[in-house]
Amino acid sequence: MELTVSPAPHIHDNLTVSKCMYNVIIALLPAFAVSLYFFGIGALIVTLSSILSCVIVEYLIQKYLLKEKPSIGNGSAILTGLLLAFNLPSNLPIWIVVIGSIVAIGIAKMSFGGLGNNLFNPALAGRVFLLISFPTQMTQWPRPIVSRWNYTDTETGATLLSKLKEEGSQWIEQIDIANLWIGNQGGSLGEVGAIALLIGFAYLLYRKIISWHIPVSILLTVFLFSFVLACGQETGNMQNIPMWQYAFDFALIQLLSGGLLLGAIYMATDYVTSPMTSKGMIIYGIGIGILTVVIRQWGGYPEGVSFAILIMNAFTPLINNYIKPKRFGNHRS
Repeated sequence: MELTVSPAPHIHDNLTVSKCMYNVIIALLPAFAVSLYFFGIGALIVTLSSILSCVIVEYLIQKYLLKEKPSIGNGSAILTGLLLAFNLPSNLPIWIVVIGSIVAIGIAKMSFGGLGNNLFNPALAGRVFLLISFPTQMTQWPRPIVSRWNYTDTETGATLLSKLKEEGSQWIEQIDIANLWIGNQGGSLGEVGAIALLIGFAYLLYRKIISWHIPVSILLTVFLFSFVLACGQETGNMQNIPMWQYAFDFALIQLLSGGLLLGAIYMATDYVTSPMTSKGMIIYGIGIGILTVVIRQWGGYPEGVSFAILIMNAFTPLINNYIKPKRFGNHRS
């Protein structure tokens, strides 16, 4: 009997890197269509600039610095550019978009050795760098539809989370939750259109590109944590609203506004920067959910998803070290 010894992986299927990347891109197309409808030409310019910049930066680094065959055809640079664009306002100047692309690809991805070696999600690293470096430009949000055919010269306004943070519970009564579902709200390109993002989520689950563990654990944690917090808040002049209804509406708004759905479904699930086991994924997701609510409620920024994911990215190696799958042949619990 001949015994062949070879390194892992030992189980193969037809799911390649390219198929994973392009399937995620396909899943993001409904959300991209929504952003085009509400933000128009600005959404198109920012998205194309981000994708093109990421592809060029990765090509140049691989070809001229690393002296290796460029792998831009696998779609990873395109996906990073798309996700970075989804984390930016539609009136952001192109030169700032390019800087974000350089940070995302050149620093957060290629400096670690390229795809499969990066510790942090590249698109989020680029977004956080821009938020810290250009806070004014990164927090001017064009109003949906009103500024559809303008690019940099647009009418801007505060995001829903900003108003909630500044005005508190009094703002709840004025929120039309239906607008959150369809995307009629200010924010980054990918923060709008909960229905579109959930359609993409269903597609990824159907294609078995991602599992439910991370997104569901994040969303459930944020909802429950927000519900409990709302139960302890003063509702001001809203005595006519039962506490449970106020808490439910508050928690639902936390789910549908900001970049929570985008981050939970499309960035926290990144293969490279998330845990390997189902139990580890749930722990990772709960950590992201808790940090998101903590930053939103008590931090200096109205949104905390990006920071929460990057922080938990750093804990992924530790989670993988302590939460390991059962060894093959080991039947002991």
